[in-house]
Amino acid sequence: MTILSLNSPTVELQALDAAHHMHPFTKGAALAQKGARIITRADGCWLTDSEGNRILDGMAGLWCMNVGYGRTELADAAYRQMQELPFYNTFFQTSHVPALNLAAKLAEVAPGDLNHVFFAGSGSEANDTNLRMVRTYWDELGQPDRHVIISRWNAYHGSSVGSGSLGGMKPMHEQGGMPIPGIHHIDQPHWYNEGGDLTPEEFGLERAQQLEKAILEIGPEKVAAFIAEPIQGAGGVIIPPDTYWPEIQRIVKKYDILLIADEVICGFGRTGNWFGSQTMGIQPDIMTVAKGLSSGYQPIGASIVSDKVAKVIEATEFNHGYTYSGHPVACAVALENLRILEEDGIIERVRETTAPYLKQRFESLADHPLVGEVKIVGMMGSLALTPDKATRAPFKAEAGTAGYICRERCFANNLVMRHVYDRMILSPPLVISHDEIDILIERARKSLDEALVQLTAEGHMQAG
Repeated sequence: MTILSLNSPTVELQALDAAHHMHPFTKGAALAQKGARIITRADGCWLTDSEGNRILDGMAGLWCMNVGYGRTELADAAYRQMQELPFYNTFFQTSHVPALNLAAKLAEVAPGDLNHVFFAGSGSEANDTNLRMVRTYWDELGQPDRHVIISRWNAYHGSSVGSGSLGGMKPMHEQGGMPIPGIHHIDQPHWYNEGGDLTPEEFGLERAQQLEKAILEIGPEKVAAFIAEPIQGAGGVIIPPDTYWPEIQRIVKKYDILLIADEVICGFGRTGNWFGSQTMGIQPDIMTVAKGLSSGYQPIGASIVSDKVAKVIEATEFNHGYTYSGHPVACAVALENLRILEEDGIIERVRETTAPYLKQRFESLADHPLVGEVKIVGMMGSLALTPDKATRAPFKAEAGTAGYICRERCFANNLVMRHVYDRMILSPPLVISHDEIDILIERARKSLDEALVQLTAEGHMQAG
């Protein structure tokens, strides 16, 4: 077998990728024909591909590269831990220093009484843990009928069978027998697409009150928990109206429903606070974390659990876990990542300096004829594309046509932005500078201009 190197010709790298590598959320045959973009190096907020192009990463990898690429401190932490204890499990009444230190640090930075940590290898695994944990919680309290978990359509909570069922992505549910029993979905708080003639405030209350309606229809004695992202990330950076979360909080308290805040994207500084729950005023019983926990340098996730829930779970044998729960190298890297976030003042700088500047510059795109709405909190934002700004109309073309064209123009202009149907979304590394924000906005505007030209030429600027 020939092992290719970073300096191998792009066509050879693409051919080997197409021959053996199966990509997530991808039509493999179409990608094989097109050829994958091969990323070879990265530093700070910048990627380099096999053709030597320098690309500004406006998505922080996959919402995770919070402290930026090339942090030697994180590589050194992994190296030291690999020499000292490369692996041991946390089964069989054992522990190790990286896991216990990281658990203690997460308890310190998490809000409220979230003082207990169950480690996983990803956000998907952590949400699978949460599904089993809340059902076990009610079983142990003598209420075994309380197994239904309520979620939202267009939510993303992972792509395993359990976490994919918790999520509300209908294309995912069309494959693999999802959702599993005991999962119920309500509508998302997406005012721009679904608000109609309601004000955002009215709409936020209406969508929150769907939770109470669902609880009453199912029966309060059967509902275990409600799971939601503070801000829907992969769903298109859907920022709920201000009335939404206070009403949700009232409802879960009224019916004694556990609240799971999925912080996989919003956590560790993304919204200008340690957690999106703090930004949005949420008081969860369990938080799901991953991604920014290690800034993507190691695969790790966790459920951060309240005193109330942990007391019940710890009193029984919770027959659940993963080989890599609390992997020592991943924990050591995550702990060093949290130290960097804290000691370098990255979260404070986001909240006080770079996020306000990004907001100002990002909102300047609202004057573009293709943009119907600009929404941003901290370092996560979205642009709604529309053929008619006044009416918030969708395109007559198949949903996602405009977004895909705009995304391709971004890639051509060496900017990574993602599209979710016809929304363009943004989530740069938290260490992005003012100058890099200026470059990002300049490239985004150029890409919008080019997308508008192409959409017009192809007859897609028609309202549906």
